Amino acid sequence: MSEAVTPATTSIMETTAERQPLLSRLAPWLVFGLFAAVPLLAHAINDSFILVIATRMLIFALAALSLNLIMGYGALVSFGHAAYIGIGAYAVGILSSYGINDLLLQIAAALVVAGLFALVTGYLSLRTSGVYFIMITLAFGQMAFFFMVSLSAFGGDDGMSLSGRSTLLGADLLADNLALFYGVLIILAAAFLLMRTLVASRFGRVLRGTRDNPTRMRAIGFSPFAFQLTAYVIAGMIAAVAGVLLANQVQFVSPAYMTWARSGELIVMVVLGGMGTLLGPIIGATVFILLEDVLAHFSEHWKLGLGLILVLVVLGSRDGMSGLARRLRGGSDA
Repeated sequence: MSEAVTPATTSIMETTAERQPLLSRLAPWLVFGLFAAVPLLAHAINDSFILVIATRMLIFALAALSLNLIMGYGALVSFGHAAYIGIGAYAVGILSSYGINDLLLQIAAALVVAGLFALVTGYLSLRTSGVYFIMITLAFGQMAFFFMVSLSAFGGDDGMSLSGRSTLLGADLLADNLALFYGVLIILAAAFLLMRTLVASRFGRVLRGTRDNPTRMRAIGFSPFAFQLTAYVIAGMIAAVAGVLLANQVQFVSPAYMTWARSGELIVMVVLGGMGTLLGPIIGATVFILLEDVLAHFSEHWKLGLGLILVLVVLGSRDGMSGLARRLRGGSDA
C-alpha cells in the first residue's frame, strides 16, 4: 500500500525542489556580490592591499574559467595555457612601446594573435590525445616562452616595465586601482555569462558529449575535432584578455607569465574549485591566490602546504570545493 501524500507533504517537496535550483542560480551572483563589496572592506580597515589581491584573484579567475572550458567540459588538459596570458600581456607591452595605449586596441590585438596561435597549435595538438596532448601543448607553450625570451628589444628574459596603465578611449580611467578592480569584475562577469551560454547551448552539449563518449558523438554525426578546436580557440582568446588585465595591474610584462609552471597553477585552480562547473574555477582561483598570500608569510616553501591542502580537498571531494559545497547543501552545481 502506498503512503498517502498530504498537501503539506506536497508543499514541502515542491519547496525543497525549488530551493536547490534557486541556490544554484544565486550562488554565482552571491560570489560576484561579495567581490563587489571588497572595496568597502578595504576602505573600512584602511588596507588598500586587499584591493590589489582581490584584483589579482579576479584576473586569474578569468584565466582559470577559460581553461575550464577545454579541461572541465572538453577533457583537454593543456600545460600550455599560460602562453595565452603571456600573449595578452605582451600585446599591452609591445603596443605601448609604440605609443598605442588604448585598452580596446590592445585587447583586440591580443584576441587576434591568441586566436591565431590557438587555431594553429590547437589544430596540431588535437590530432593527439591523452598524455600526448598534454606534452604537445607543453611544447607549444615553451616555444612561446622562449620566443619571448629571445626578443631582446622587449626586455628578453628580464621582461619590460610599462610607463603606465592603458587608457580607455583616451581617458586615463585605469590609473585608479578601484576603477581597475571594477573593470576586471565586469569583464569576469561577462565571461561567466558567455561560458554559461556556451555550456547550455548545442555547442556545449556536443562538447560534453565528446568528453564523455567521442565515439558515440561521431556515430550520431558530430565531429568532435571541430567542436574541440572551437573551444580551444575561445579558451585561448579569453585567457589573453586575462593577460591584458594582468599587465595593466602589475605594469610589468615578463616571459615568466608563459611558463609551464604557471599553466600548472591554472590547472590546480580548476581542480581545486571543481572541473566542469562554472563557478568552480572562480572559487579555485580565489582560494589559490588567498592561500598563496597567507602561506607565503609562514614559509618560502608555501607550495608544499598548498599541495597538502589540495590533496585533502581532492580526497574529500573528487569534484573540488564546488562538489563539496554541493554535497553539503544537497543541490546541483552552478
